[in-house]
Amino acid sequence: MKFTELGLKDQLLEALDYMGFTDATPIQEKAIPVILENKDLIACAQTGTGKTGAFVMPVLNKLIGKEDTSINALIIVPTRELAIQIEQQIQGLSYFISVGSMAIYGGGDAKNFNEQKDVLVNGTDIIVATPGKLLSHLKLGYVNFDKVQHLILDEADRMLDMGFIGDIRQIRSYLPKNIQTLMFSATMPKSIKQLAQHILNEPAEISLSISKPAAGVSQNAYLVFDEQKTPTLIDIIKKREDYDSIIVFSSSKNNVSNIVRALRKKDLNAKGISSNLDQEERELVLRGFRAKQIRILVATDVMSRGIDVKEVNMVVNFDVPSDAEDYVHRIGRTARANTKGEAFTLVNPKDMHKLRKIERLIEMSVPKLAPPEELGKGPEWREDRPKGNRNHNKNKNKNFKGKKKYYSKNKAKNFKSKKKGTNQNQNQKKDS
Repeated sequence: MKFTELGLKDQLLEALDYMGFTDATPIQEKAIPVILENKDLIACAQTGTGKTGAFVMPVLNKLIGKEDTSINALIIVPTRELAIQIEQQIQGLSYFISVGSMAIYGGGDAKNFNEQKDVLVNGTDIIVATPGKLLSHLKLGYVNFDKVQHLILDEADRMLDMGFIGDIRQIRSYLPKNIQTLMFSATMPKSIKQLAQHILNEPAEISLSISKPAAGVSQNAYLVFDEQKTPTLIDIIKKREDYDSIIVFSSSKNNVSNIVRALRKKDLNAKGISSNLDQEERELVLRGFRAKQIRILVATDVMSRGIDVKEVNMVVNFDVPSDAEDYVHRIGRTARANTKGEAFTLVNPKDMHKLRKIERLIEMSVPKLAPPEELGKGPEWREDRPKGNRNHNKNKNKNFKGKKKYYSKNKAKNFKSKKKGTNQNQNQKKDS
């Protein structure tokens, strides 16, 4: 469907045309009319499907012609990176519209704090904020949310995973009762539905492609031992010299620097990003990666959702994520907006069960590859835990119970003998 068919105003359509956007994605096609009708909404769609535009466009459409500077829309997100990304997208889409916005997040200095305070006191049309930082401002008593008409929770499932549910409910208590509330999530666990019942009013529901990778992602898994991981990663990257945008995910932030060092030793242009870096350093690395000045970004899961880096050629999972949902979000960094991309996962023997969980979730078998020949043979794929192990554990438990029974029986027998001997000695002492 064309954006021109969705009832958007000319100023916004002009901005979309200027940015080269003509066709709405499925989530935008379904969500925009609902939001324009002022209904509450709970929407589920995977990363990279245009969720941000699905709520930003109709909100901007409503703000056209607004004359005062009061805060009209509040967008809550789990990470500072996502707050920055959404605020930048608002700036781009409001090119022909007089709309102001501000991102509120932690990690800055006193100057940043004062700038945030000034905007929260004097107002701007849209605030994009992380829960903890916004709540710290609210508790100081100077924030004016009296005229807020829209509350949007983006990546709601991730916020619940990060323990923000209490903060979200507190923030909601500072807002007017009758506002439009929109909840966007990549997954729909029971906790999300419970939160929706608490803060949404008879919401419309949209659910698209829950937990499925984009069709354009080519997925493969290398079966490797731990010592084969780094050389396999280097081999994968070196065979794709034409790729100028690669993300490598590690489950451990401590391992990020080790991977970066190994890549640099092979003259590969790599930088790491994790919570070990301060905000300014993280933004500098991300800008360099977006500008193609950094070819390889090694990251923890802080990057798996909510980072808008266009045209990522390849994603490599150095570690298999523990949560199958995180696999979808990691590889969702590539093949965005109907493009093509590759995703590789390095799987050691102890992580094979994690890959099986992922395959059940995405309802497909990921092709299994051997490591490069010069690295030697890798582990064999196991469809399930070997039966021998289960029998071994069963027999082990059986033998343990038998030994325990035998030990207890003999212990009791010895105790009786000792007791009998003690009584005899006591009697002998009495006789003497």
